[in-house]
Amino acid sequence: MHRFTIIDNYSISKIKQIAQAIQRDIEKGILAKNQSLPSINAFSKEYKVARDTIEKAYNLLKEQGLVGSRKGKGYFVIGKADTQIKVLLIFNKLSSYKKMVYDAIVETLGKKAKVDLQIHYYNPKTLREIVDNNLGKYHYYVVMPHFYLNANKQECKDILLRIPEKELIILDKAFAGLGRNTTSIHQDFEHDIYSALNGAGKLLRKYTTIDLLLDETDHHPQELKTGVKKYCLENDKFFNISSRSSLNFLQKKTVYIVTSEDDLALVVKQARLTKMELGKDIGIISFNESVLKELLDITVVTTNFKEMGVSAANCILKGETRKIVNPFYLIQRGSL
Repeated sequence: MHRFTIIDNYSISKIKQIAQAIQRDIEKGILAKNQSLPSINAFSKEYKVARDTIEKAYNLLKEQGLVGSRKGKGYFVIGKADTQIKVLLIFNKLSSYKKMVYDAIVETLGKKAKVDLQIHYYNPKTLREIVDNNLGKYHYYVVMPHFYLNANKQECKDILLRIPEKELIILDKAFAGLGRNTTSIHQDFEHDIYSALNGAGKLLRKYTTIDLLLDETDHHPQELKTGVKKYCLENDKFFNISSRSSLNFLQKKTVYIVTSEDDLALVVKQARLTKMELGKDIGIISFNESVLKELLDITVVTTNFKEMGVSAANCILKGETRKIVNPFYLIQRGSL
C-alpha cells in the first residue's frame, strides 16, 4: 500500500478518505489478493489517526466486499474489484492542441479506463474546487499546471499536493516541489526554444532582431523569454518583447516569434499590407504545428501533443512513475 495524505477539516470524513485510498490501491493492483493490510495499531501510529477511525474504514471496505478479516490475523484483501481505471483530466483551457492530447489519452486507454475532463481556466481557485470535489473519486488526476502570471505559486503547489503523489500526473508544464513519485510529462520551454533557434542558425543570420510576441492575456510560459534572450545574447541579436496591442508596424530584418493564432494572423496581415516578403524582409516562427501553417508555408516550433497523451496513458496503464521531457522540434519553411 503506498502512502497517502489524510486531510483534516475536509468535506470527506477521515474514515472515507482511508477507505477510498485503500480501494484505489486494490483496484490498481497495488494491493494484491490475500495481501495483509497494516494492523490497526501500525496504521494509527503511522498516520496519527484514532484506532476507532481505522477500524471503521476497514469495516466499510468489508461491507463493499473488498476486504476480509480473520481473528488473530487481521485484515486482508479479498480481491481486485472488476472496475475500469477512473481518470480525471484537468486542463487549463480548450484548444485544438489540447484536443490532440485528450484524444491520444482516450484512444490509448481504450476500454480499460473511464476519462472525464474539467477545465480550470488558469485559475487556482477553480482548480482547488475541482480537486476538492473529486478527491477520492478517481485513480489518476492528470493536471496541466498553467496559471495566471500573477498566481501565487505556493497556493498552486498546495492545491497539487492535496492529490496523492502516485495518483498525480503533471502534463505539458513542469511544476517544481512536488513528490518524487509524481509523474511529469512536460515541455522544457526555455531549453526547447533555445535549441530550436540554434537549429535554425543559418536561416537567422540575415536578421538583426528577434521579437517575441507574448500577450499577457494568453498566459504563456515565461520561460520562453529566457530561452530567446539567451540565444540573442550568444548570437549578437537584438531581443525585443511585444504584445498584440503594441505591434503597430513591422521592422525589417526582424524575426517575429508568435505564440498564438491571433498573433500569427496579425503579423501576416501587416506584412501583406506593407509589401514585406516573408523569409526575406521579415521572418516568422509560429508555435505549434497545424495544417493551415503548412499551407501558408510558416516555420513552426512544436511539441508532439499526441506523444504527450500517449505517454501519459501508458504511465497509467503500467502504473509507472516517470519524468519525461516531451519531444520538441523545428519545422523549417519559407517564412524564415
